[in-house]
Amino acid sequence: MERIEISTEFIKLDALLKFAALVGTGGEAKMVIADGLVGVNGETCTMRGKKIYPGDKVDFQGTVLEVTKA
Repeated sequence: MERIEISTEFIKLDALLKFAALVGTGGEAKMVIADGLVGVNGETCTMRGKKIYPGDKVDFQGTVLEVTKA
């Protein structure tokens, strides 16, 4: 599990995937989320603007990210 620190209250799912370098572009993030390839807290998420808060876990292609507060 990889920890990602954010300094804001939340980060949107598509921005998190870019921030963590799991995708190269916002367009790629939009596609993988829309295709149902991303999980949030154990459930498939297809909302690219979903707000991810510290304590949430995001899973994409076998990589699990845990969001923490900086």
